[in-house]
Amino acid sequence: MILFEAKDVTKRFATQTALDGVSISVPEQSIYGLLGPNGAGKTTLIRIINQITAPDSGAIFLNGHPVRPEDVHNIGYLPEERGLYKKMKVGEQALYLAQLKGLSHAEAMRRLKYWFRKLEITGWWDKKVEELSKGMQQKVQFVTTVLHEPKLLIFDEPFTGFDPINVKQIKDEILFLRERGATIIFSTHNMSSVEELCDNISLINKAHTILQGSVEKIRRDWAGDEYDVVFAGEVTPSGNNRYSVVNSSFEGGKSSVHIRAAGTSDINEVIRDMTVAGQVLSFNPALPSMNEIFIRVVETKNKEAAKN
Repeated sequence: MILFEAKDVTKRFATQTALDGVSISVPEQSIYGLLGPNGAGKTTLIRIINQITAPDSGAIFLNGHPVRPEDVHNIGYLPEERGLYKKMKVGEQALYLAQLKGLSHAEAMRRLKYWFRKLEITGWWDKKVEELSKGMQQKVQFVTTVLHEPKLLIFDEPFTGFDPINVKQIKDEILFLRERGATIIFSTHNMSSVEELCDNISLINKAHTILQGSVEKIRRDWAGDEYDVVFAGEVTPSGNNRYSVVNSSFEGGKSSVHIRAAGTSDINEVIRDMTVAGQVLSFNPALPSMNEIFIRVVETKNKEAAKN
């Protein structure tokens, strides 16, 4: 089931087109990556979803109906630019924001105590926001974003200001929220996080969607003619006219060899070459990282645009 959908969304500001016919479909209880270079149009789309601005054309839907003002209670938004009141105490502010989302005082306190204990920030309750580090403030705002248990969560660069330990903690919480039924739109420049967290992605560049689909399928589609082979024992294939060895290593009684097949090679013949070289434990396509794909797709599209 599709929880959120944007259909042919276009938005212009004066002479600049921020979005040009962009469409995305976000399945229920999934994590959807919204990717792109700075200025690509991601933030504009997020603002439209949150009804901060409206599209010039196209439409957005939540649970199959056009997004309405009252749907704000079904959406949680953690913006890249944080918005806590610096002079207010943490607990007082968290309680205030929770009640703005429609929670009673008693229910807000119950949920806040749960999250503050879970993220180990109980001792911050009476501190002023300005006394906290950027990462500490980020944790507080994460709590205020998820507290009302919205159907759709939007995280824009949620790991800014975090050390690796806290990044892992928040990643775990994002996965936990999905398991509990949340649908998440996740905007980031960190491609390793995309590989870890996202089920599907859309890559936006210069107001257009240029790549879209499941992370696994995209990586396989871009795999090319390179393969990772693991052998039992110390083995280094010599290479021939069907393949070349890119690199190899030996550790723990196994050899890991990265090969590149010639474009005209029959892959079955390459596999036979590997079995002749030694005992093959595994033979898999060498999947490119999302970072590599991101760079290749954007550079290709920019070169095509420059020619036209």
